[in-house]
Amino acid sequence: MNIVITDKDMKKINYCLNKMVSSSMAHSVLLIDRSGQLIAHHGNTPELDILSLSALTAANFGATAEIARILGEEEFTLLFHKGKNENVYFSAVGEHVILVTLFDDRTSLGLIRLQINKIIDELSSILFSIFEKGRVKLSDPFRPSS
Repeated sequence: MNIVITDKDMKKINYCLNKMVSSSMAHSVLLIDRSGQLIAHHGNTPELDILSLSALTAANFGATAEIARILGEEEFTLLFHKGKNENVYFSAVGEHVILVTLFDDRTSLGLIRLQINKIIDELSSILFSIFEKGRVKLSDPFRPSS
């Protein structure tokens, strides 16, 4: 699905992502659509290929949706992967968007989940407004966040 995100919308989105990073001690947060296109990111990701991460996250969500269907579930709305040094938490935001939170052991999964639950309604409201307006093209998917 193609959408247009205005500067005003991007400021609202970036405000939410900044709040998520600062309140949870995550190193970064990405907002992607379900096709894998990066919408926005905030935080420290100097060595990461965030475009590949975005595409792989969407594929991961797609595969998980099929697993849910096989198990008789409508959808799994979150995924969590724990590594030796890095962790990633994926959350569905409405029907079209995924929030990807990258963090290490300096913060806890509980704090990440708490902060995501606080911010998801705000992000959902912003994104619902964008999708409801019937916008047709993503303006600048690679715009760096502030």
